[in-house]
Amino acid sequence: MSAAVSGGQEPSISTGDPGLSVKDVNQLIMEFLMFMMRAIVLCYPVYLTGSLGLSISWILLSMLVWTMWKNNRRGKDQRIDTAIDFLENEKDVISTELRAMNMPAWIHFTDVEKAAWINKILQQAWPFFGMYMEKLLIENIQPSVRSSSPHLKTFTFTKVHMGQKAPTITGIRVYTHELETREVILDLNIIYEADVDIDADVKPAIKVGVKGLQLQGMLRVILEPLIGQAPLVGGVTMFFIRRPALQVNWTGMTNVLDGPGLSHLSESAIVDVIASLMVLPNRMCFPLIDQVKVDQMKFPLPRGIVRVHVLEARDLVAKDTFMMGLVKGKSDPYTVLRVGNKQFKTKTIKETLNPRWNEVYEFVIHEAPGQELELELYDEDTDADDFLGRYSLDCGDVRKDREIDEWFTLEDIETGQIHMKLQWFSLHTNPALLQETSDGLACAMLAVYLDSASNLPKDHREFTHNEKHGKPSKEARLTRRTNDPNSYVEFSIDQQSQKSKVVFASKDPTYDECFTFFVHSVNNQVLNVEVKEHEKKSSLGKLTLPLVRLLNVSDMTMDQRFLLERSVANSQIKMKAVLRILTLEKQEAKVVTPPDRPEPPTPVPAQPVQSVPKEKVPVSSVPLSRTQTVPAPMPSSVSSYNELQAEYTPYRRSTFVGTEQLRSSPSTPSHMRRFDSHSLLSENSIDSSRFDLTDNASYPEAILNHQGSFGRIQLTLRYATLRKRLIVIVSGCKDLFSCSESGSDTYVRMYLLPDQTWKHRKRTSVKKKTVNPVFNETFEFAVSMEEARTRKLDVAVKNNKMLYKRERKEIGMVWIDMSQMDLIKGSTEWYELTLPGLKKTN
Repeated sequence: MSAAVSGGQEPSISTGDPGLSVKDVNQLIMEFLMFMMRAIVLCYPVYLTGSLGLSISWILLSMLVWTMWKNNRRGKDQRIDTAIDFLENEKDVISTELRAMNMPAWIHFTDVEKAAWINKILQQAWPFFGMYMEKLLIENIQPSVRSSSPHLKTFTFTKVHMGQKAPTITGIRVYTHELETREVILDLNIIYEADVDIDADVKPAIKVGVKGLQLQGMLRVILEPLIGQAPLVGGVTMFFIRRPALQVNWTGMTNVLDGPGLSHLSESAIVDVIASLMVLPNRMCFPLIDQVKVDQMKFPLPRGIVRVHVLEARDLVAKDTFMMGLVKGKSDPYTVLRVGNKQFKTKTIKETLNPRWNEVYEFVIHEAPGQELELELYDEDTDADDFLGRYSLDCGDVRKDREIDEWFTLEDIETGQIHMKLQWFSLHTNPALLQETSDGLACAMLAVYLDSASNLPKDHREFTHNEKHGKPSKEARLTRRTNDPNSYVEFSIDQQSQKSKVVFASKDPTYDECFTFFVHSVNNQVLNVEVKEHEKKSSLGKLTLPLVRLLNVSDMTMDQRFLLERSVANSQIKMKAVLRILTLEKQEAKVVTPPDRPEPPTPVPAQPVQSVPKEKVPVSSVPLSRTQTVPAPMPSSVSSYNELQAEYTPYRRSTFVGTEQLRSSPSTPSHMRRFDSHSLLSENSIDSSRFDLTDNASYPEAILNHQGSFGRIQLTLRYATLRKRLIVIVSGCKDLFSCSESGSDTYVRMYLLPDQTWKHRKRTSVKKKTVNPVFNETFEFAVSMEEARTRKLDVAVKNNKMLYKRERKEIGMVWIDMSQMDLIKGSTEWYELTLPGLKKTN
């Protein structure tokens, strides 16, 4: 039996059946021998050390050397692995490292440039800025502080030193494609670590001062309008898009403000002052020419409205834990949305990582691109809320795409996405576009410019019915209050309420502020205006303005003095209310052209001929003059210059202000404007009021006295389907008006309405001393076929006069309605030139 068993085990070892094979046995023997050799090698130095009578320190030293070698070898392997990972994932590694470093903006963003040359200029000019600030503080600020309070009558600046460190521009971004060519927008990332040293004496025993401050933020600089003569820029506007970060080092008695509880309050108060001056929607404006006024630049209408639908989120990080962190729970997420100083918070969804909010919020956008929608998610807790991620989106992207509906990946967190739908609403003046909804969303926006008030009562006792005439009350005799009121104005529409600044000690205060409100029902809502006394919050006068009145006035604008109710006689408030309809514009339709469809051949421009048959002049191109009337069969495309102004909304937003009005009739040619620069304060405030240096310039006397034709122009219009371009070929002109004995220096200018900015302006070369110029120049407009059929082409033939001559350049104009044309086939026509407001006699 034993022999049988032993005989049965032999094959299992040799054949590799469920036992150990010969190869496995050999491997085990080799591993055992290697282990024994290692043990002997390691233990032999110990035996040798003992046998030689050496100290055990030699063993410890050997172990230390061996450990250091192992660590060095491990570090070397790690460095090699890191280098290989860097080569394989270079972009991700660099991006991750840069996020953790305080690097300049031009490193983080590809469209931000270095500004070393600007920093050199600032450093060179900084001592002279310090001289200016010292003069400003002593000659202007010091008297103002002394007059502001009886306790500050002895206020004196004893030391003013702006330091040697100039502000540093860490990056500059220039906007080009998003704008018209008559303005330049610069975003400057500023870091100012100032070594300023300013001391002042409030009273002989009280000294205050500032020694050092740090300021960091993004400053936007707008240069507009660009003009064709010195100084090339009409004005400069500066403001911070977001509130800057500030740290101040106080000295003297104000050193107590550096304490833990007061430093934040003092710095916030200073930032509030900065925000009231130059943080959106407030601006600092510097006009450089007489035609541009400060109030024209200071109060522009908003760019539009962004409506944000916060729908849902998914895969959020679980922040709640139970049983001392042993059990992982979920989160109670909510969202905070912020644009500028406006902030909203959604409701909290309990115990979920995939919440659904379905909430809608609306923001007024003053600058796009520039202003950002900042979004942050938090887990609501009883103590401190836990962070769940953030995301920011430039409102300029929403304006460009009109509507964005997608999932956004949260940043600065491991996982998480949020689903939002964003819509861009433009501002229009057409009452037919008004669509009130029952879901509580805004259908219009009301902008109010508060100018001033006049003849305010000293307090409410002057007009209350309980006040007896004759002998003043006992309280009045005791207080003998004769000073003027400290007043502010409060506006409200239902639950929306806003307050103006307080103007102290004035019966005729000037506020100079703007406010915006969302309107949900134009027919039912009312704007309530109340002037109040600052200390007692008592009313000094009231005004009620139903918003439906704005629908029936010109340009939905009321600009006047309003009599205050429940106030003294002739107490008034001057303000301007502007209503705008919110319209969700659709995205531009894209024309899909089969790839095998050939592009129509380019027609050969026809040469000018001596005579043109009358029937070849399109009737749609002849505008009305002062003496013309529209016959019944005339197409609707025939329109006067004024009608064209009212029909098209310009690219550049309007503003509250415009000091010069177009009081004359539209037929007066000397007041035709060319640049869209609207003002919320403009009494003219029509959508197409335009600015030019020749606003007050008239036509040359020869043109005003001209009796006869102004000439003709030959144009070829067609649409290139494959390239999606409208092609306009200017062939030449015939029998133009001669501005001198040798002819005219003529060129042709074109706009594809409503784009009337310099970015969309097309212009030919100048042909000198001729009344029959030949141009043969081709121009392209990047519009879709559907959009091209809704546009009109504004063509003007001009005389290239010198800049110093204050005369109008136009020799003749024509408007071409392309809705009546076959753009695919194309057409070459002669068009009769006219001047709006001047009678043409054949």
